Amino acid sequence: MQIMKFPKYYNIIFYILLMGFTAFLLLDTYVIPREYGDDKGSEHGMELASFGGEGPADLSPVPNDTPDLTPEAVADEAPTSTPTPTSAPTLTQAPTSTSAPTLTPSSTPSPSPSPSPTFTPTPTFTPTPTSVPYPTVAAPMSYADENIEITINTYREYDSYIYVADVKIASLEYLKTAFAKGKYGKNVTQKTSTMAANNNAILAINGDYYGSQERGYVLRNGMLYREKSAGNHEDLVIWADGSFSVIDEDSVSAAALADSDAYQLFCFGPALVLNGQVNVESDAEVAKATKSGNPRTCIGIVEPGHYLFIVSDGRTDESHGLSLYELACFASDLGAEVCYNLDGGGSSTMYFNGEVINKPVAYGHTIVERNVSDIIYIGY
Repeated sequence: MQIMKFPKYYNIIFYILLMGFTAFLLLDTYVIPREYGDDKGSEHGMELASFGGEGPADLSPVPNDTPDLTPEAVADEAPTSTPTPTSAPTLTQAPTSTSAPTLTPSSTPSPSPSPSPTFTPTPTFTPTPTSVPYPTVAAPMSYADENIEITINTYREYDSYIYVADVKIASLEYLKTAFAKGKYGKNVTQKTSTMAANNNAILAINGDYYGSQERGYVLRNGMLYREKSAGNHEDLVIWADGSFSVIDEDSVSAAALADSDAYQLFCFGPALVLNGQVNVESDAEVAKATKSGNPRTCIGIVEPGHYLFIVSDGRTDESHGLSLYELACFASDLGAEVCYNLDGGGSSTMYFNGEVINKPVAYGHTIVERNVSDIIYIGY
């Protein structure tokens, strides 16, 4: 048998091929966009809740010459057509309550042969006002019409600037989500502000960056896009009645959630606040985070029709950033009954009335928007 005379050349070729294959895997995982289809999925028809009339919040406007845009104000009845923004009415304050809402959806056996349980959410909410125990450091920004009211306050806590959008809507149809470029897919990304402008959003925050993962349920605007489970993972469900609950993907299938009128679902976490109480330990942190103080994004509920969108700055000279525990405490103090952590770090962005109002960071400590997969927004 003839002995190979130039084995080193074969080694060089092998390593070149190995490096090329590795580079392709990295690019395919993190860079190369793959669009799986248009902004559509397995649609499940549902009737979205309106929060006027005999609903949980008093949404009847009280005429007044001076607009009242405090966090205690609420929105009125749903529209019959797309309105033109007008001056903000003075709105009555929701009554106080001492009882905490029940957020656990009841489960009943499904009559179909599928082993997945059918989840029928039956949360009961008593209206509670948003308390503001922290002083603001800037004049509030606001928007109001007959269906949507938004007041944004800026706080300085935990050596960081925190932006809180207090949102009240007359119907859940005004709380929506959107994908980058209007496409569901892997590594398909755009800036939060670009997606917001493309969808005529009044207010928007970044979502859960679903496109960076291969698993984890994706259900948006009542449409099911991905059913692969992430295993033992906490997801946030926004039901068609406007309530929030937190589920474990091990306990229920995505199809069962869709069939039970899940309107939005986010797979990031953890749940920061449950039943008004802080739900994370003081040393809790997202797996990929390198330190506790980071920019953060979360969404919370005070009651159906009344939501909190919260974004904090971080990784800058002005803002250290928050730990998950600090964020949970802050949201709980503002009156959140449920609050869920979304993608943070360089993704954390809040957009309002055509502008980014926080200081997002990307590529280290550079103040610039990062491209993400999706947004949560308020608009028509």
